[in-house]
This record gives sequence, structure tokens and C-alpha cells, in this order.
Amino acid sequence: MKKSTKKTAKQTKGTKAAATPKGAAKPKAERKPAADAKPKRTSALDAAAEVLRKSGQAMRSQEMIAAMAEQGLWSSPNGKTPHATLYAAILREIGTKGGKARFSKVERGKFEFNAKAD
Repeated sequence: MKKSTKKTAKQTKGTKAAATPKGAAKPKAERKPAADAKPKRTSALDAAAEVLRKSGQAMRSQEMIAAMAEQGLWSSPNGKTPHATLYAAILREIGTKGGKARFSKVERGKFEFNAKAD
């Protein structure tokens, strides 16, 4: 009886792996250049800080939303309560940044621009 000299799939698998260097790096894919880099959209917080800085007086969040829309700085993308979202975001910034926040709470529901933050 003759023995078969054919290698099984398991035997050939190991020999192929040994043929390629183990630490060889794969060629990196090149990044595509940004064709039309869209200008970064102004956030509601940035627009609110700008409105408060320009006005120089304390405002409620609904007043800020109206002023931002009037000045063309920011408009709500179909949100039902943008004033509540802005109010919460301002409180969150005051809570995290403390005295370095762009806003300061004057009275219940009213905020002013914190000149010390600049």
C-alpha cells in the first residue's frame, strides 16, 4: 500500500503563516481630504453668551431664544422647548465651571453674562 503524500488543509495552513513575517505592518489607508469643510454651527450656549454679552442685562431663557433668532445667531431645529434645554445647559455650565462659567444666575430664571469669565 502506498501512502499519500498530499498535505491536508491543516498542514498547509501553518506553512503559509510562516511565509509572511509576523510583525509586518499592514499598509494604512490614506485619509480623504475634506472636500467642503462645513463651517461649525454655533451652539445655543455660545449664541446665548453672545446675546447676553451684547445686551448687558439679565435675561430669561425664553427671551434669549427670541433674541438669538432675531439676530440670526441660532434657531431651534424643530424642538418643542428650546428654552428649557437652554436653561438646563446654562445651569450645567455654571455647575461644572463655577466662577469661570460664561453665565451667572442673578435671580430665579434670569442669567447675565459673567464678565469675569473672559
